[in-house]
Amino acid sequence: MFSSHEPGSSNRALYVMLGVAVAVAAVAALYFAIGRRESPPPASTAAPAPTRSAAPRAETAPKAEPPVEPGSSAARAPKAPRPKPAAEAPSAPPAPAGPTLIVDSDVPGASVFVDRRYLGTTPLKTTDVTPGTHQVNVSAEGQEGVARTVDIAETGETAVLLKFKEVALNASVPVVHKHAMGSCDGRLTADLNSLRYATTNKGDAFVMPFSELETFEIDYLQKLLKVKRRGGKTWNFTDRSANADALFVFHRDVTKARAKLDAAR
Repeated sequence: MFSSHEPGSSNRALYVMLGVAVAVAAVAALYFAIGRRESPPPASTAAPAPTRSAAPRAETAPKAEPPVEPGSSAARAPKAPRPKPAAEAPSAPPAPAGPTLIVDSDVPGASVFVDRRYLGTTPLKTTDVTPGTHQVNVSAEGQEGVARTVDIAETGETAVLLKFKEVALNASVPVVHKHAMGSCDGRLTADLNSLRYATTNKGDAFVMPFSELETFEIDYLQKLLKVKRRGGKTWNFTDRSANADALFVFHRDVTKARAKLDAAR
């Protein structure tokens, strides 16, 4: 039994099938595209690249200055002076020390008196003094006392050395020479060599070596000092003070010095 088949029906069926296939393919492509957009990209399992630390910069040597040609402006220009370091401020000077007296002697342990006040034994260093002129006396057992007039400075040290074993004489006293009629003023001085009388009356002045001295006596009550040249003239001296102390000290110092000189010979 044969079915009837219209001409062109196969073509329409073919077109329908092609259209369906195209539609299915389009739908599949759309679905695939949508799926790729919605799915996240796979996580990378590769380890991150290590970061490179910055290498330390090498110190560069200072650039050498180009040589200066003779006669150029750079050669003629003077170099700027280097700044000098600031000087330290000077410290304040120490305050000056007060008066200090140092007394020593050629006999250790001698007693020291300043203006008749005992201060200790030699060698002595003391600040228990005042500036000005003072009388210093030292005494030691078996020795004759030694005296010295000392000017103590207002600041710093004043040193004096007194010698018992050394023969020294430098005595002086103002006197009045009594004439048979009248008098004249002058000064008696003595050293280790001689006795001198200086006066404006030239006829009474003298220089007498001790070898020519025959008489040298003191009368304290009469306030009279008698001097006689051997086989020659006699001088009677007094002074204008109230007592004979100055004449007595002069006579004592000269007599002691002469005795030491005689003992040393």
